[in-house]
Amino acid sequence: MLFYLLIWILWYYIKIMRNTIKKHKDFLIGEQDINARCAMFFVRARPARISDDPQYGLIVTKKIFKLAVNRNRAKRMLRDWIRYNEKNMCADMDYIFIARMPILATTRTDGRAAMRRALHYIKKQNAAKNTEK
Repeated sequence: MLFYLLIWILWYYIKIMRNTIKKHKDFLIGEQDINARCAMFFVRARPARISDDPQYGLIVTKKIFKLAVNRNRAKRMLRDWIRYNEKNMCADMDYIFIARMPILATTRTDGRAAMRRALHYIKKQNAAKNTEK
């Protein structure tokens, strides 16, 4: 039984956590960043360090979400929306999602739709930037 639990934990870690940004320097703002915002979150995208593998990072601050319960809920919601909209992410971009307070009052379908619109906007801006070069 313990073996199956360890296998499940390993699978979960590989499936869910493998594409996350972990280093502080990767969260810093750059000149090439493309920004998109909505009431629930703010998205920053930049060229990926590893092509064909989009990574994402979540910023949910204690300054905005005082309770740990709210911070964890905001992160869970963002991860769900990211998983749902993975196909809309550019393969050559890394994403940083910054949560805002209205995320807690948002429904799952509204959040997924807002994420889709933001990622579509970033994809359009990235295509325009690449055609300029």
